[in-house]
Amino acid sequence: MARAIRLARLGLCTTHPNPRVGCVLVRAGEVVGEGWHRRAGEPHAERNAISAAGDRARGATAYVTLEPCCHQGKTPPCADALLQAGVTRVLVAMVDPNPLVAGKGLEKLRAAGVEVEVGVLEAEARRLNPGFVKRMERGLPYVRCKLATSLDGRTAMASGESKWITSEQARRDVQRLRARSSAILTGIGTLLADDPSMNVRLEAEELPGMEPGERVRQPLRVVVDSRLRTPVSAWMLSLPGKTLIACLDRGPHGRMQLESAGAHVYVCPGSGGRLDLESLLRHLAREEINEVLVEAGPTLSGALLQASLVDEIVLYLAPHLMGDDARGLFRLPGLEKMQDRIALAIRDLRMVGPDLRIRAEVSE
Repeated sequence: MARAIRLARLGLCTTHPNPRVGCVLVRAGEVVGEGWHRRAGEPHAERNAISAAGDRARGATAYVTLEPCCHQGKTPPCADALLQAGVTRVLVAMVDPNPLVAGKGLEKLRAAGVEVEVGVLEAEARRLNPGFVKRMERGLPYVRCKLATSLDGRTAMASGESKWITSEQARRDVQRLRARSSAILTGIGTLLADDPSMNVRLEAEELPGMEPGERVRQPLRVVVDSRLRTPVSAWMLSLPGKTLIACLDRGPHGRMQLESAGAHVYVCPGSGGRLDLESLLRHLAREEINEVLVEAGPTLSGALLQASLVDEIVLYLAPHLMGDDARGLFRLPGLEKMQDRIALAIRDLRMVGPDLRIRAEVSE
């Protein structure tokens, strides 16, 4: 199963909106076939493993990171493929949270006389697909907030200057975060100040599971812009991929101009001049967005954090000091007592060039 999980990770940047899945077929103690799901519309991991095994799949045991599907989607059911191949035992890391499957694939295998075991390395398998799992279970994407700061917790000088806080190595690491994400979210303040591209600027061979020359998938760019101030000249509108501008209802004229420039405008619920951020994220989940990477200033990042909409913080800590007047990480009004603190659980610490990368989950 550990090998199946490693195979599944090859699809880290390509399977959107599908989950990352790996499969290994073993007969008489020998691996006879293995496969992983590459992208939506292409064969699933089980069918790729069966194809690699050929006749040796008969009588084999399948190790699969996610319950085999039992419904007809863009590809035929994988449970049927395992039965047709003559697989006699299936070990599954986790049940598929998709309501279309949700145990039905396991029932189909058991009804046909296949021995089924569930829960092998389940925690590791769930970590493969945090966005897919959360979208299926709660109707929300997994939200990862990326921040770069000096050692004294500053993200920009008082003037707004912020290029560059971290090293080139850290910035390339952020590109890999972008590549695995379904969407990148920012606010209108960042757009007006920096005119960012919010795209993936790595070649295919720099990403897991991709071949030289392959087209790199660009995540959806999302701008929180309640008053529709995004200029039609914004750099991101000229780049490949889609841009979604989330606004309050401010009349059709601005929307028409932005849509003519290539943007998709979404009128989001809200009150007091502010968008309902949870409603926006639920809209993204309905659009099959699994993982959202937030690259925004302290106001939007703080609002998401205070609304309990952030799952994970990825913080790049640079070895320098920027002083008292520089800008902070989050705007978090109302935190006045120790009991008001937002608890985090640090899951990973590592050096990325000269910078320290901290990955922390927000405690529920």
